[in-house]
Amino acid sequence: GLFWLRNAANLKGPTDYSRLLYYKRSKRLLLAVCIPRSMAIPIAILDCDLLLHGRGSKILDRFDLDSVSDNFLLTNFGFPRDFILYLVDLLREALCRRTQRSRAISPEVQVLAALGFYTSGSFQTSMGDTIGISQASMSRCVSNVTRALVEKASQFITFNREPSFEEFERVAGFPGVLGVLDCVQVAIKAPNSEDSTYVNKKGFHSVACQLVCDARGLLLSTETHWPGGLEDTMVLERSAVHKHLQDNKEGWLLGDGRYPLRKWLMTPVERPESPAEFQYNLAHVATHEIVDRTFRAIQTRFRCLDGTKGYLQYSPEKSSSILLACCVLHNISLQSGLDAWTLERTEPLEQPKILDQKPEDRDSEAEELRKQIIHKHFS
Repeated sequence: GLFWLRNAANLKGPTDYSRLLYYKRSKRLLLAVCIPRSMAIPIAILDCDLLLHGRGSKILDRFDLDSVSDNFLLTNFGFPRDFILYLVDLLREALCRRTQRSRAISPEVQVLAALGFYTSGSFQTSMGDTIGISQASMSRCVSNVTRALVEKASQFITFNREPSFEEFERVAGFPGVLGVLDCVQVAIKAPNSEDSTYVNKKGFHSVACQLVCDARGLLLSTETHWPGGLEDTMVLERSAVHKHLQDNKEGWLLGDGRYPLRKWLMTPVERPESPAEFQYNLAHVATHEIVDRTFRAIQTRFRCLDGTKGYLQYSPEKSSSILLACCVLHNISLQSGLDAWTLERTEPLEQPKILDQKPEDRDSEAEELRKQIIHKHFS
């Protein structure tokens, strides 16, 4: 029995037993050591993450944030100590509610595990090694924290804010902007079912994420559950943003040339001729790029989304939840005073590329409104 236990615990000699007994006496390890080999099954009462995986000497539900340096937290989990503690308090009730076991992993460790996965892009085994938990425990932590963050989405991502017209106008002089709109693709593994709706126009499986953000990069709307094969216009037509802004009387979103022109959605001029139209387009591009920079910043902070270490290895539903959780974290960090994005423009502004619109997509009232904007603000 002792020989078997030594192998399971990765111990190297008989002198290790006294240390092992002393270390885990309160966890009833002594009971397991004393039983004969034929009754080895009671090993289940031990700390399986320690014995079966040999990962560190910290007790999982006693992990102490004070025992590691600020640099360790920032390097391995992407956020400073104060933010991590705030996040633990924010999610504590939800995480404790989901882990009503006597050996439940603490909210602190669950949050660290999820942040480590989100920000490193490492698969769960390697990140689990960093904090000393098994892959199974790591997976549960990521799932628990992801669900808890998704539950907070409506609290931290909302259109119910004062419009930031002046902030947008300071960017490039474009008036009346409520937010900037884009739809991006995040690669995922092929679904188990033969569902071609997740194959995007570039030929890989993805989920489509429609974003609207303000001038600071704060997300006002995020919908992450759309199949990657849907066209951006179809995503917009089915989205909550479309319903929310149909009867909007003040301001508009900015969308690129893939979208149809609407009174609440200003797009670039297809074939600019006058200096005012060219200036309108340049101001549109300079303002609209905020949403591109915002998502690139989200991918830079949350490496699980950028594909450098592989596609998200989950179902479309779970991948969508992870993406939304990262967007919630982006907003929480920005509202907490952390630097949201520092990605500056690296290329000169150019006239936008625009797809020819179908006659049925044209809106004469929206075209007239755009002409008024051009005449009043860019002539």
